[in-house]
Order: sequence, then structure tokens, then C-alpha cells
Amino acid sequence: VGTVSVGVLAGRLPRRLLLAAGPGLITLGLLLIAAAGDWPVFLLGFLVMGMGAGIIDAGVNALFMDLYAGHAAMLNRLHLFFALGALTVPLVVGLSVSWGAPWQAVAIASAIAAVPLAAILGTRRLPPTHPPMDSATAAAERGARGPGERRRVPLPLLVLAIAIGCYVAMELGVSNWLVRYLDEVSLEVATLALSLFWASLALGRLVSSFIVDRMGAVAFATTWSAACGVAILAAIGVPSVPLSILCFAIAGFAAGPVYPMIMAIGGSLYPGRASTVSSVLASAAIVGSILYPPLMGVVSEAAGLWFSMLGAALFAFAAAGCIRVAARLGGVRDAREAVPARS
Repeated sequence: VGTVSVGVLAGRLPRRLLLAAGPGLITLGLLLIAAAGDWPVFLLGFLVMGMGAGIIDAGVNALFMDLYAGHAAMLNRLHLFFALGALTVPLVVGLSVSWGAPWQAVAIASAIAAVPLAAILGTRRLPPTHPPMDSATAAAERGARGPGERRRVPLPLLVLAIAIGCYVAMELGVSNWLVRYLDEVSLEVATLALSLFWASLALGRLVSSFIVDRMGAVAFATTWSAACGVAILAAIGVPSVPLSILCFAIAGFAAGPVYPMIMAIGGSLYPGRASTVSSVLASAAIVGSILYPPLMGVVSEAAGLWFSMLGAALFAFAAAGCIRVAARLGGVRDAREAVPARS
């Protein structure tokens, strides 16, 4: 609901108010969770917090698309911090609880931390949701290529949505089930492998932010998504556990830039519509996270977790193919054309 609202409310609410609602709802949701005396209130808190997280996800992606149009490296740097949060915060929370802090206190502290974020986003001067377009861009938006072409304009975005859904299905499928897949080793080693996966993903985004604008977002995203699939195949095919862990780490490094690059490609295909593009793509990513990772457990009962990990690799290849198809449908003939250099 939060990600969809960014696209629906774009242009109807000032951008700073919509973005400030993200951490504001996260604060409210965490306070409800901490104060909950029964399950309905506890679940309501998670629903409210989830709405806020969705607004942050789609809204901040759209903001970076408008602030740094044609500069895909900045989306990689943004998502570097998504990965760092996923890597470090669970560790901090786990240590706090293990040292005796009540979980309610951790939730309240997290809620308090979100308050200044809401204040900052709500008071900044931000670019408009739909920035002014020059005459050429406006003509393209009206469908200057003809009535038949106009009806096909949403198709590249739809294919990109499938691509990002496949990518997230792979990413969360691997991360959610990696510890279980490595059940023959100790829990400490298995959780270390998971940490390496997320650390490598963050490193992949950092490294990519320095080189992506030289290669182009389409070629970069397709190459690394396919490389991620190859690394997962290697991880489930090698007979050595240390080599398998290394291959999963390589898969994380290759996966790192794919999500932000899909966002960058979508923003470049639909200039001036960053909020709508981000909303559609972030919503499709959530669909991918809901469908396949839980299904992996069902599949593993019938065919084994190895087969489920094979499916994750196939999703990485599917994401690469969809990115390439979306670029062709959007008229991107050259890899660099999707993310033009800044003047």
C-alpha cells in the first residue's frame, strides 16, 4: 500500500509531506508494536510500519531519479545504504536483546530515531514530483510516435516490473534460505555465510557506483544479473562447503547493482514520471518477495532445497532477459543510451 500510494498521490501532495509520512508512519507503527497488549494491535503496528517503509522505498528512489537524472551511479550509492542497513541493524538489535534490553525498548528507540528523519524530509526544499518538461519530452509523453505506439508505452515498464520481481525473488530466496541450505555446518558458519552474502551485495553496489556510468545501465544490469545466476549455480554444484560459501558471496556481489539499475533504466525510459515508475517497480519487487521465498519451503519439501536454490538462479537469468527485452521495447539501441551522460 505504501509503495502504490507514492504513484497514486504523486502531484496531489507536496513531495516533502509524502516523504515525511514514511518515517512518521514507521514511528507510529513501532510505538503501536511496543505498546501492544494483544495480537490485533501488534499486527496493526506492523501494517502501519510497513506502509511507512513502502513510502520510503518508492519515494526516495523517485527522489534520487529526479535529483540525479541520467546519473545511475547515485542510485547504486543510495541502495548501498539499504544493504548496509540490512547487514548491520539486525546485528545491533540482536545484541541489544541478548544483553538484556527489552524488545519493547528496542522498538521505542527505533521509533525515536525515525522522528528526526520525518522532520528533515518534511522541511527540505525538494524538486517537484513532475518537473517541467521541454517540448521534445512533452511531445514524446503525448505519444508522438503514433497512436499504435502510444498504446505500447507501458509495456517496457511492465517488463521491467517482471525483471525486478524476478530479481527480488532470487535475492530474498537466497538470503532467507541460505542458513537452512548450509545445515550440515554449524549455525555460526551458516550465519557467517549469510553475512558475507549481504556484505558482498553492499560492496557490489559501492564498486558499481564508480563504473556503471562508463558501461551503461542496461549492459551492466544484464551482465551482473546473469553473473549472479552463474554464481548460484556454482554454489549449489561444488562439493566443498567453503567453495559454496565463496560462490554465494560472489553471487551477492553480482546481485548488488541489479535492483538500482532497473530503477535507473525505468526512470530514464519515462522521464518526468519517477514517482509512478518507482511505485510500480517497488510494488513488483514486493510481489517477488511475497511469492517465491515462501514457495521455496514448499518446493524443498518435495524436491529438496537444492532444487529451490536452482529456481533462484533461474530467476536471476530471467531478470537479465527481461531487462534486455524492456530496453529493446523502450527503443534503447545502445547500452549507454538508457543512462545518458550528464552535460
